[in-house]
Amino acid sequence: MRLRVHNLAVSLDGFAAGEGQSLEAPFGHAGHRLMGWYLPTRTFVSMTGHGAVAHDAGTTGVDDAFAAASWQGIGAEIMGRRKFGPQTGPWQDHEWQGWWGDEPPFRTPVVVLTHHLRPDLVLGGTTFTFRDAEPAEALRIAADLAGGLDVRLGGGASSIRPFLAAGLVDHAHVVVVPIVLGRGVRLWDGLEGLEELYSIESTPSPSGVVHLVLTRRPPA
Repeated sequence: MRLRVHNLAVSLDGFAAGEGQSLEAPFGHAGHRLMGWYLPTRTFVSMTGHGAVAHDAGTTGVDDAFAAASWQGIGAEIMGRRKFGPQTGPWQDHEWQGWWGDEPPFRTPVVVLTHHLRPDLVLGGTTFTFRDAEPAEALRIAADLAGGLDVRLGGGASSIRPFLAAGLVDHAHVVVVPIVLGRGVRLWDGLEGLEELYSIESTPSPSGVVHLVLTRRPPA
């Protein structure tokens, strides 16, 4: 079992989300700029049905190949609360059921990290389980649910950073987007020297982004 990060987009100055995240602006003042490479891909279009009817709609190529890889061999996901929804603090009610409607795309167990627990939520083929857990414990829970497959570590950056710091991430796909945000949620803070633990490959895309793949080196 591997813990994998996919499609984590960051600006040139290292921000994975802008300032002012809300229901209307999931990425804050960044808008759709961080994910502009992803939204036209065949993977996203076929997963959501956005903007097309034909089964082969959407772009192919480098960006789509990386986007598609994020769904291969995954048995469970770990995500931060802000990827589940815009709320913070105690749940005012349980009406909010996530960003994805009645049929979320995950179709696996999803462990949502939050200090404020709520009952499990089943939507279509996806079960959201809410846990207050440190990275190692969260990974143990997700691994038990994954049925021998890999675990995907979803955003946001504030949730991914502690797993990187703890040395738990085996594979990280980070997409460097040619924009400067200036403010928001940074990925790399406190992770100095991370490059010593990973082999790093880069793949430029015609869309202007650069795909970085970090693969954890075996212990010396």
